Amino acid sequence: MATTANAANVVKRGITRAIFRWIHIVFAIPILGYIYSPFDKLPSYAFDPVCLRSCNGPFGIVDVERPRRSATDFETIGGWHGRVLAPVIYDRRMTTFGKADYPRMKTMANVTLSRKQREEILGALKARFEKNMNRHQGLEWAQVQAKLEAAAEKLWSLNEMERTGGEPDVVGHDKKTGEYIFYDCSAESPKGRRSICYDREALESRKEHKPKDSAIGMAAAMGIELLTEEQYRELQKLGNFDTKTSSWVKTPPDIKILGGALFCDRRYDTVFVYHNGAESYYAARGFRGLLRV
Repeated sequence: MATTANAANVVKRGITRAIFRWIHIVFAIPILGYIYSPFDKLPSYAFDPVCLRSCNGPFGIVDVERPRRSATDFETIGGWHGRVLAPVIYDRRMTTFGKADYPRMKTMANVTLSRKQREEILGALKARFEKNMNRHQGLEWAQVQAKLEAAAEKLWSLNEMERTGGEPDVVGHDKKTGEYIFYDCSAESPKGRRSICYDREALESRKEHKPKDSAIGMAAAMGIELLTEEQYRELQKLGNFDTKTSSWVKTPPDIKILGGALFCDRRYDTVFVYHNGAESYYAARGFRGLLRV
């Protein structure tokens, strides 16, 4: 009888702990929202979808994330860092990650294109490919298309590049990996990606007049990478780009750790590289990305 009673007590204590954990989670959302955000945004935390993360903290599952308004990802608003327990759908996309922006890991399960969208993006890419053969001499569209049709998540990323004004095109082929390399080839920095600072850290460092997003954050959400300075110069050998605008480029860590970031443009028939505070943003500055397929 004593053994039975002890077993019942253990089960009862386990249920009680579980109940208190969930109460802790529910009440933590508005409290953490109050701590980390302006007061006028507090009511939204009662209704926003959140992502719960398992961890080894004393209270179990206590890491809570919420959607960031400016991108299709989540920001941590409290708790211990741990393994993602469950992804949450936000803005019709599914995203899970470990640490924001550096880099973001995500699933592509809910970002596939409709048949009409696939036909439209493939048509646009084919037309651009055939119109600009100087960018990819010796390559055939049929082989590129076969790669794209076998990689739905890559096609989705290309569609995002196109949707935001990047006009992606093939600029090379990696013979070792067999991958085709796409760059944003719009004449000016993509219109849908301007007025943004460099990365998430810079975005959060601004106390007021924050930009809508960051270059690193947007690129990660799109499944692409920023061009490096070297890659940007390679692009400029294929034409004249950014003669009226400028574009953020991937910045070396030793510069970024000091608060700076690099951007490039083309003026006087010459490619220039400059530095700026990573938190700065301008209406004429966006970023160019690359994608390997």
